[in-house]
Amino acid sequence: MSLEETFVLNPVMTNKLASNVSWTYSNHTPSAAENPVWYPGIVIAAAYGFIILVGLVGNITLIKTFCSVTSMRTVPNLFMSSLALGDLLLLVTCAPVDASRYLVDKWLFGRVGCKLIPFIQLTSVGVSVFTLTALSADRYKAIVKPMDIQTSNATAKICIRAAMIWIFSMTLAIPEAVFSDLHTFSVAQTNETFVTCAPYPHAGDLHPKIHSMASFLIFYVIPLFVISVYYFFIARSLIRSACNIPVEGNMHIRRQIESRKRLAKMVLVFVGLFAVCWLPNHVIYLYRSYHYSQVDTSLLHFVSSVCARMLAFTNSCVNPFALYLLSRSFQKQFQRQLCCCCPPLTPQSQSHGRSTIRMTSLKSTHHSLASFSLINGNHICHEGHWNSQEQKQIVFFTTPILKQKILHVVSTVNLT
Repeated sequence: MSLEETFVLNPVMTNKLASNVSWTYSNHTPSAAENPVWYPGIVIAAAYGFIILVGLVGNITLIKTFCSVTSMRTVPNLFMSSLALGDLLLLVTCAPVDASRYLVDKWLFGRVGCKLIPFIQLTSVGVSVFTLTALSADRYKAIVKPMDIQTSNATAKICIRAAMIWIFSMTLAIPEAVFSDLHTFSVAQTNETFVTCAPYPHAGDLHPKIHSMASFLIFYVIPLFVISVYYFFIARSLIRSACNIPVEGNMHIRRQIESRKRLAKMVLVFVGLFAVCWLPNHVIYLYRSYHYSQVDTSLLHFVSSVCARMLAFTNSCVNPFALYLLSRSFQKQFQRQLCCCCPPLTPQSQSHGRSTIRMTSLKSTHHSLASFSLINGNHICHEGHWNSQEQKQIVFFTTPILKQKILHVVSTVNLT
């Protein structure tokens, strides 16, 4: 998809806000008196700067959190790291270029930049939408077909999938780099000519129609349709699971289902943010492509175009903060990563030299709870009575082998 704004932003042409092309410069050089400071452009560029700054802080902190905290390296989080990397690429390279069009009336980045910038833009968008699709597929497998999940070499497999998404996105972006070039256009109303970076020449209406429709289908409609199918089956499976579990069912199963629900909702929020942020940009691009010979110079069209562009770039900075609001564990780690002075999290067992395990068992008749703790091999009883044989058995399983014996302990201990 071509992410370029397709209209002229020339301070001299304040009444002609559009010419259905991207970054332009006129073939004449106006003097300082003819080219006054365009204050709306400064405001728009400042808004871009704010989006870039927030996005850099959020995405860098997210990647740093997932890389430095071992417990956070789950399958969804690995995909989120890849998504954050794509967002960083877009914010660092493409957002500043987009903002520069509102400050100067010429294309500043030459022919190489004309080919490279659209390629990076399309790659980043592809990484975003295809990673969200992969996340939805992962949630589908975890909820609908949990027995198919393979835990061996899971991290390596996810990294390979993420790399394949990047390669696939770059492959789809190659035509954008090949066909994007500096093209000369003319404005009939003013008899001016200008050069712009565009993915197609101004030779007819067919090229922009094909380009915009293909972009809309490949990078928006089809992935969101696939995601919708996945979530239809996820919702159906969760509803069936909730109906099949008895009121006094296994609490472990209930907690597992609730955890999977939260993850599925989290991915759905990211998908919804992508759909909302990118839809206006697609709609405006389609509108311009199908009205290619009719230039809309209205203020409404200009404002709508600017808002659509900024909303699209906003999608690259909101995901870390959405995750911050949805995940308590990520929230704690995110805060620690932002605060450089805070020491890293250390497990309690390492800092205090103790291992404490608390077990609860439901009494079959009175529904009372009993628990015990192992602290450095010493047994402590709580809310119940254990016979001497059971105490000996529990004390025997000291900390080094406790994890391997825990199921055996549970199966042999009975409340009196």
